[in-house]
Amino acid sequence: MPIRIPAHLPGRKTLETERIPLILEERAIRQDIRPLQIALMNLMPDKIQTETQILRALGRTPLQIEITLIHPASHKSKNTPAAHLQSFYQTYDDVKDRYFDGMIMTGAPLAHLDFESVTYWNELCRVMDWARAHVYSCFFICWGAQAAMKHFYGIEKRLMKEKQCGVFPHRTLDPFDALTAGFDNIFNVPVSRYAEITSAEIKHCDTLDVMAESDITGLCLLQDRRVRHIFMLNHLEYETETLKREYERDVNAGINPAIPYNYFPDDDPSQPPAMTWRAHRNLLFHNWVNMVYQGTPFVLETIKDMPDGWE
Repeated sequence: MPIRIPAHLPGRKTLETERIPLILEERAIRQDIRPLQIALMNLMPDKIQTETQILRALGRTPLQIEITLIHPASHKSKNTPAAHLQSFYQTYDDVKDRYFDGMIMTGAPLAHLDFESVTYWNELCRVMDWARAHVYSCFFICWGAQAAMKHFYGIEKRLMKEKQCGVFPHRTLDPFDALTAGFDNIFNVPVSRYAEITSAEIKHCDTLDVMAESDITGLCLLQDRRVRHIFMLNHLEYETETLKREYERDVNAGINPAIPYNYFPDDDPSQPPAMTWRAHRNLLFHNWVNMVYQGTPFVLETIKDMPDGWE
């Protein structure tokens, strides 16, 4: 089934070229189907690139999905045109009276800041608290996952001496869980972060279950079944050349970054990288959407009255 998007969204052409199933709003409203309502809280500077990545992953799921794009009102974006935000994005105040089947919160390049120093931290906390009663399941990515773990569990991220960057093998810890059903025992995940959350720091949280991890980069995928929260500390949503663009950006900025691990053929940045994580990207989002679909109520307003756990 297709994903419902506005007709003039910039990512439409890219998604159509890749044959991602789409349905425009004019056609969708004529169908007698309740699409899943998914909110995307986009914290990345280049919002167009990130929203396209997320839509690409969601567009491979078998259900009709309607996306609501949200950005922090308390932060002025420097990398996304104001016209794009005005045309396609809403704020917390715009959606606070609505209910959603799911919400995705992206990462942000803010690892070197304390959470409380982030300009929109208070607004983000309001959104996360609001989501507990207005969203059936939340999916937090990278810095967004670290922020959620800080807010809900008091877990602090730890800065590393060097950036972890590359495509790393990860181990599936529960291949029979609904979230990781169909995963290979070992699968690749793009990693790009300056901070980490370690196994020792989550030991006191008995509701957090580790679903995937790496011997090299540590924790990757966790869930709290009680509140239906998913935490992806890395970037399965990345496209083939995302790490390449980040590497070239850092080179041009004089940062002298290490060549991303296991990414360029023969560690040669002049060679085009291969995408070795596409299937598991699609599978993770497919599994999450399926879990949401099976448990979410038809009348969204009753989410606030639902018991804990997946239905």
